[in-house]
Formats: sequence, C-alpha cells, structure tokens
Amino acid sequence: MSATPPTPARTTVNGLEFAYLEAGPASGPLALCLHGFPDSAHGWQPLLAALADAGFHAVAPFMRGYAPTAVPADGTSPLSAWIADVDAMHGAFGGDERAVIIGHDWGALTTYGAASFGADKWSKVVTASLPPTAVMASRMGTYDQLKLFWYQYVFLTPGAEQLVEADDFRFIERIWGDWSPGFDATDALVHVKDALRGDGHLTATLHTYRSIHDLALQPPEYAAQLMAMLSPHPQPTLYLHGVNDGCVWVDVLDETLAVLPEGSRAERIEGAGHFLQYEQAERVNDLVVSFLRS
Repeated sequence: MSATPPTPARTTVNGLEFAYLEAGPASGPLALCLHGFPDSAHGWQPLLAALADAGFHAVAPFMRGYAPTAVPADGTSPLSAWIADVDAMHGAFGGDERAVIIGHDWGALTTYGAASFGADKWSKVVTASLPPTAVMASRMGTYDQLKLFWYQYVFLTPGAEQLVEADDFRFIERIWGDWSPGFDATDALVHVKDALRGDGHLTATLHTYRSIHDLALQPPEYAAQLMAMLSPHPQPTLYLHGVNDGCVWVDVLDETLAVLPEGSRAERIEGAGHFLQYEQAERVNDLVVSFLRS
C-alpha cells in the first residue's frame, strides 16, 4: 500500500456526500469496490491499481457513515441503504452494462443485494470473506458460528461505542488480530480507525449490525433492496475466502459454490485470514483480474 495515501474525491449520491478513491480510465468498465467493517476504502488500493492496469475504471467508496464520507442526517447506516447507494453509484460513476461489482465483508453482502436488485447493471460479481445470505442463514443457527460472532452482540448493547473506541480503538485492533491471525495490521489500522473517528461515525457503523439484528430498523423505503439482499443474484461470481479466517470459517466454500450461479468459482486463499485483500494482495489481484477478463 502506498506510503502516502491518495486524497479521496467526493460526490453526492442519494443526498449524501461520499468520499471515494479511484484509478483507471473513465472510459473503462466501472469496477466498484466495497469495503466492510472494520475497514475503509484504503484497503482496496492494490486492487484499484491492478484493475486500472487492466483498463477498468476502478472506484472504492468509503461506505455510508465511514469517514470521510458524511454521517447520514438520521445517524444510521442500514445495509438496505448501502444497496440503494450502490445502485445509484452505477450511474454516478458512469457505469454501463460492462460494470462489475466487488465486495468484502459487509461489502460482500451489499454486493449480493445490489447484483440482485440491479441485475442488468452488473455483468460480474466478486465477493470475499462473507458468503451469500442463504449460506450465512444456515450457519447462524450453529453454536460455532454464534461463538465467532460474539462481537455483534456486544454492538447491540448500550455503551458499545465507548467500549469500542476506548484506548484508541483497542477493540478494533483485537478484532483484526482474531480475524487475520499473524498479520501485522499496524499500517492498515491507521486508516481503519480514522474511518470510525468523529461525531456519529462509529454509531453509524454499529447501526449496520443493529439493523440486521432488528429488521424493524431497516427503512421501509428500502424494502425492495432488503428483499434483494435475501434473493439470489444471476451473475457469474468469484468467491474468495482466507484459509485462516477467524470470523467465518473457510469450510463455507463448498456450500457457497453450491448456491452461486452457473459459471461461478470459489477459491481458498492460502496464507490469509479475513482481510485477505491486505494479506495476499498479489494473489487476490491476479484472481480478480483474471476472472473479470475471462
């Protein structure tokens, strides 16, 4: 990753000011890259460069509520709104029928929903570290997955913000250590923490979890987007999962491939945990570019 991070550009989508990173020719096919939690658009810098070299117009927004993107007026950041944002970004960034969408963690779940909701807008899909909703739904009834998702139940409690941001976000450092064991995340965490700092940002990012555990918090105007998140998408998909992932175990690969559309692939990433785009950037970049070009 670059020692001097690029300065994000800004645009307004769905009435909210978004910051984003981009690379590659504006005339190239749009490749929209979506981060998850706890992360930021800076994690996509190596892939943005690889996509640009391959002729794509690569864009990585800081998702709703993550600094320097604005905090929504109501202070919330439900995934159904993420899907609506991404659908609008297709046009805002000059997308056409060649556009592709790439997502990690919450960005992966958003990608599934956006690919279903706007099926004619995205030609191919790449996701990582979080399998489709159907697979996760089956896992959520198991003791082992509930144990791995312990942190989500902390986020539902009063005072979670104070706990997470204490000691300069030590909680976030420990999450990264558990999810990508053995990886030195020192540089990455500078950007991750910055994305959570400031009035309202951490509350907005935690609201994403709160709105998944209480669907009454999903805005009714985004009901169609919420349903899309629960529905299969039709595009060929490349799914990537780190062998050492401490958030969702790698044994989801077979189940994931079974529910993906025809022409899809699922790949194990050796030497990587949950944040595989940081840990094995060259391998991830090669797989993504090769799949999108095929």
